[in-house]
Amino acid sequence: MRVAIIGGTGFVGGYLVEALLGDGNDVVALVRPGSEAKLRGGGRAQTVVGDLASREALAVLVSDCDAVIYNVGLLREFPQRGITFESAQYRGVVDTVTAMQDAGVSRLILMSAIGVKDPGTRYQSTKFRAEQHALASGLDVTVMRPSIVFGDPRGTMEFASQLYRDMVKPPLPGIEFPRVLMSPVAVEDVADAFVRALHDEKTIGQTFELGGPEVLSWGEIFERITDASGKAKYVLKMPLWVMRIGATLFDWLPFYPVTRDQLTMLEEGNTAPPEALQSLIGRDAQAMTPEALAYLGPR
Repeated sequence: MRVAIIGGTGFVGGYLVEALLGDGNDVVALVRPGSEAKLRGGGRAQTVVGDLASREALAVLVSDCDAVIYNVGLLREFPQRGITFESAQYRGVVDTVTAMQDAGVSRLILMSAIGVKDPGTRYQSTKFRAEQHALASGLDVTVMRPSIVFGDPRGTMEFASQLYRDMVKPPLPGIEFPRVLMSPVAVEDVADAFVRALHDEKTIGQTFELGGPEVLSWGEIFERITDASGKAKYVLKMPLWVMRIGATLFDWLPFYPVTRDQLTMLEEGNTAPPEALQSLIGRDAQAMTPEALAYLGPR
């Protein structure tokens, strides 16, 4: 199968490219100019140079393909650079669906997230609207909604390494947010789920929430990250409303660790049972243990 991937050079995208190639598929990826070297796969994946704003590049990308994976998601917006949730998480999906319809390509797997809704935060609403547009398009669509994804970032950035960088490594107390719950899911399991769904017609039209085998509090996740990194840390419990005041004042600054929207989504929780993921990959899901977080340290 020839598979086009949009969002193949980031954290999850690198694992998706490798999983697709390992399954015997041909892969062609849309990459921004200058980012060709970031593509995993040892040169076995083809590239189309362009970005989501180029309908011409999307048309070239999907031509002669059997399926498309749309794996684009932002942690935060940078409107002054044209990087917005609306353009990346909604408009890009609309244009990709159009390109697929024009090319006669029907199979689409869409990366979304747990908790998406409209109305919601800008992140949630653009992801949800993208789901609705894709599912109503007449294409053969499968939607994936993973919880927080962890794994060796291999030069990119993911949740655990970002938390280590922003809250564990600095010489300041760590912060625990009470009542925040997540179901961390291993990136290898997510990539395998995409590949398995790609070849399974029973997944068409379905939405899968992908959760790991444990529901963990913020404090439990923080403790496992400190155990893995070998860095002891004093932790302060801080209500989310306190962080929200800081975010209201400073989340426009790139270095501020969380935005108001991210705090809202943390408060709502990010959990899913593991059964859907395990049914797709045919094995037990990997837990977020200190051993699985060995890439964090000791440092």
